[in-house]
Amino acid sequence: MWQRMAGLSNAEADRIHGAAMEILGDVGVAFHEPEALEIFRARGFGVEGKTVFFREDQLMACLSTAPSRFVVHAKNPEKNVRIGGKDFALLPGWGAPFIIDPDGEQRPANMADYTDFCKLVHTSPFLDMMGFLTVMPSDISPAHSHLDMCLANLLLTDKASMASPQARDNLEMLAIFRGGRDKIQNLPVTVSKINPVSPLIYAEEMAGALIEYARMGQPLQFPSAAMAGTSAPVTLAGTLALITAEILAGVALVQLINPGTPCVFGGNTTASDMRTGAMALGGPEAIVLIRGITDMARFYGLPCKAGGSVTDAFFPDMQAGVESGISLFTALASGVNMLDQSCGILACFNAMSFEKFLIDEETCGYVRRVLTPMAVNDHTLALDQIKRAGIGGAFLTFPETFNGFKKEFFIPRLAVRGGYEKWRENGKQEMWERAAAYKAERLAAYERPGIDPAIEKELTAYVEKRKAQIPG
Repeated sequence: MWQRMAGLSNAEADRIHGAAMEILGDVGVAFHEPEALEIFRARGFGVEGKTVFFREDQLMACLSTAPSRFVVHAKNPEKNVRIGGKDFALLPGWGAPFIIDPDGEQRPANMADYTDFCKLVHTSPFLDMMGFLTVMPSDISPAHSHLDMCLANLLLTDKASMASPQARDNLEMLAIFRGGRDKIQNLPVTVSKINPVSPLIYAEEMAGALIEYARMGQPLQFPSAAMAGTSAPVTLAGTLALITAEILAGVALVQLINPGTPCVFGGNTTASDMRTGAMALGGPEAIVLIRGITDMARFYGLPCKAGGSVTDAFFPDMQAGVESGISLFTALASGVNMLDQSCGILACFNAMSFEKFLIDEETCGYVRRVLTPMAVNDHTLALDQIKRAGIGGAFLTFPETFNGFKKEFFIPRLAVRGGYEKWRENGKQEMWERAAAYKAERLAAYERPGIDPAIEKELTAYVEKRKAQIPG
C-alpha cells in the first residue's frame, strides 16, 4: 500500500550500507582505548595507530551473532522489558544539567530532582524502564554522582534501569543487588549507552565501558549524535551513512568480545541550525533521520533506538508539544524499539521539566493506544449489543459499556475535555499548570518498593567505600 511517509527502499538501504562499508574500509574508525585496538588486531582487523579498518566480510560475520530481540530482566519480573521486533520500551529524558520550573526559570538540577524522577518512573503506567543521568545533580561531586544515581535506581524503583558509563561500579552494584556476578553474566539486567564521537571516534571512556559491559553480556546502545552540517555531511543520506559506520564499528567490537551480546542500533541525530551551529533537535530533519535509522536497523536485523519527545523549546508550550509529539509518534510508528527521551526534555537536551515529563507521559499513553491494533472478533464486533439496542437505541447503560470502556478507551489525566464553563470555573488552567498539581499528587502517593535489608546495607556500604576511594 502507498505510504505518505515513505522510508528507505531496499535499494536505498543497500546503498547506505555500501557507503558505510566504504567509510569503514577506507577511512576507518578511531578507538582511543588500547585494549580495543588489541582485540581488533588479534582478530585480523587492520589497525594503524588508533584507527581500525573493517572489511565487509569481517563486519558481517560479527553482525551475524547479534540478536534481533532480547529481554531486560527487572527486579520485579512482571516488569521485564522486551526489546526488538514489535516490542518497544519507553524511558525518561537523559543528561540534562538544568531544571526548568513552572515559572519558566532555569536552575541547576540536584539529587532531589533525580530521586523524584525515579519515583515518577516507578509510578508511571506508560514508562517501561528508568534511565540513568536523567538529570546531572549539581550538588554532588561529579566523581561520585554515578554511585548515588545507581543506588537511587536500585532502591527507588523495581523497574529495570539504564547503566552508568562507569561500568565497573555499575556492574559491581548490580552484582550485589542480584546476588553475585554469576547471576548477571549473560543475563541482561541493564542497558548501557556507548556514544560515538562524530565523526568516527570512540573515546577511551566509552570504549572501555563497552568492553566491561560486553564481557558481562549486558546490552549496549550506540546512540550517535552526529549533526548534519557540522559533525556530519550536510546531506541527510551522507549523515546516515556516517552514523551507520560508527554504530557498526561498535557492534563489531561487542560481538568479538562476547558473541550474542545484544546491541541496539540508533541515534539522536539531526541537522545543525546553520545560523548558530546548535543542534536543531526539534527540526524536521531529525524526524526524517529517525525513519532512516529505523530502516537501517531493520536492514541489519538489530533492535533500534531513537530520540523520543524532544524539543528545542524552553517551556512546555505549544512548540514543545508540536515538536515532541511529532518526534514521539514518528519514532514509534516507524518501529523504534527503545525511546530514551520519552518524557521531560526541554532546551535541546539541556533541561528537564517535571511538568513536561507528565505531559509527555500522557502523550506516550495516547500514542500507545493509537498504535494498538483494533481487535476484530466476535466479541468486539458487538453484534448482540447492536441488535439489543436496535434502531435509535442507546448503549450507555449496557453492562458491556461499563465493564469495557477503561480497556477500550484511553482516558487522559491532564488533557481537557468537556464544556467551556467547567474549564473557566477551574481557572482557565493550561496543561502545564494541571501537570504541576499532578506532580505533587503522584509524589505524595509514591511507595518505595521492598528490598532485602541486607542487600540495601551492602549496596550503601559499597557506595560509601567507593566515595572514600575516589578523589573529589
